[in-house]
Amino acid sequence: MYKSYLIFTHPPDEQLHRQALELGSYPDLQVLFFLDIPSQLTFITLLTKHAGAAVRIYLEQRDQMKHRHALLTFGAVGVLALGSMAATTLPSSAAATGCSVTYTVQSQWPSGFTADVAITNLGSAVTGWTLTFDFPDADQKVTQGWSATWTQSGAHVSAAGLNWNGSLDTGASASIGFAGAWKGANPVPTSFALNGTTCTGSVTTPTPTTTTSPSPSPSGPAPRLRVSGNKIVTSDGKPYRLLGVDRSSGEYACVQGKGQWDSGPVDQASVDAMKSWNIHAVRLPLNEECWLGVNGSPSGATYQQGVKAYVNLLVANGITPILDLHWTSGAYSNGPDWHCKDATATCQKPMPDAQYAPQFWTGVANTFKGNDSVVFDLFNEPYPEIGSDWNKTLGWQCLRDGGTCTGIPYEVAGMQDLVDAVRATGATNVLMVGGLEWANDMREWLAYKPNDPLNNIAASWHAYSFNACATASCWDTQIAPLAQQVPVVIGEFGQDNCGYDYMDTLMDWATAHGLSHLAWTWNPWGCSTGGVLIKDWNGTPEPGVGEGYKAHLLTQNPYTTP
Repeated sequence: MYKSYLIFTHPPDEQLHRQALELGSYPDLQVLFFLDIPSQLTFITLLTKHAGAAVRIYLEQRDQMKHRHALLTFGAVGVLALGSMAATTLPSSAAATGCSVTYTVQSQWPSGFTADVAITNLGSAVTGWTLTFDFPDADQKVTQGWSATWTQSGAHVSAAGLNWNGSLDTGASASIGFAGAWKGANPVPTSFALNGTTCTGSVTTPTPTTTTSPSPSPSGPAPRLRVSGNKIVTSDGKPYRLLGVDRSSGEYACVQGKGQWDSGPVDQASVDAMKSWNIHAVRLPLNEECWLGVNGSPSGATYQQGVKAYVNLLVANGITPILDLHWTSGAYSNGPDWHCKDATATCQKPMPDAQYAPQFWTGVANTFKGNDSVVFDLFNEPYPEIGSDWNKTLGWQCLRDGGTCTGIPYEVAGMQDLVDAVRATGATNVLMVGGLEWANDMREWLAYKPNDPLNNIAASWHAYSFNACATASCWDTQIAPLAQQVPVVIGEFGQDNCGYDYMDTLMDWATAHGLSHLAWTWNPWGCSTGGVLIKDWNGTPEPGVGEGYKAHLLTQNPYTTP
């Protein structure tokens, strides 16, 4: 049996993600995503989701720092059949509670395996849980785990719940997993215990009734906002954080024949689903050519009216809309092989173009001026330094000043150009401005901050697990000092799998430092590589990433800041 494989070395942007999902529907093509592959010809064994199968491939990896979305393709490769999956379901109980555990060996190969462990609480609610079991074979080891804190002493294994999944109501479940090692045999553990009580399958005492407080949700219209010092505040001066999600589709659907919102709802029911998560802000990526009527369908007045209607609906429901210029014109024809070369706004570009971007913001600002409940994110993820062999000084200059930028063949609109375009209309809306390296490098942001006569600018930072600045120590040294001077909004964040561990760490840090934050993305695309929060438009959370972020949002109050 032979298959073809399409490899992404980083989680893709929304266009690549959509393409990957479509390609993945073909039976003879599988889409895979991997990180931290050495920058050299490397022999790698890749595990697939097929029962007991592995594939071996050769690939050549480009420098990750310079090619975030490096794309490699190769032809048919052999699939080597191994043993079938092992799975067992163990019912369980405790004195005052009951639970069930399903342990599944998801994939196995010589010396290694991955396992999923599903825990369901059948009894009364628990706050803080630890699952324990013993490996039957002395050579079985946990090498890396997710969605829990994993420890092992000899054959004894413990997995403790995290902040976001550590509480289990009656009937609630937690899905955790690990990668392991084995020699000789890989038998399934025969007994599990939850919080010290052996799981046997019966509930020995009546389950007490548990009640939960109603989830907080926005009420009344979204507040009018402005910047004061290092805070975003309401019109009456109360500090306010933008807490919510990104809702993709306005940037790509109109140029891909998918309407304006890719068949996604923009009605009251869909907004109510957001409110059930306690979402107070939604970032909407847009397409400049569709807004201006030079490309796409819908476009021009129809596209503009669609945006305006959705913005008005969000505002009426107490949710702050953030309008983001995401896809722009400009042919990056001399870019690396993996980069989009289209001259039209059909993909992400290093910088906005001078031809259309100022016109776009003039139009948007005229449409929404006087409505300071709407925030403007001037450009999604700048990376102008790519054209100057990653010279950061030239990159920061291009970001602010635009014009002729080294290595970028089209004339660039700098952030100062876009600030000027907005303010020339009389609009007073809060503006967001990013940094370099796809808005992850903020080290020189203050030095190159564009001039705003209203001083109404927040810093837009993107923080994915695969970015260069992805640890608390980096955030302490690079982001915290910036947050002491200006408001910092995490306009996008996520991780390269469907767990929540990195995001949980980031949310703890961001909350402690008073940062606004919006997770990518409120789209039911199916979570296989991270970055997808919901399973459907009703707001059903994806296991791990969605469950964790929803639980976090339900603890948050936008008016509460450190």
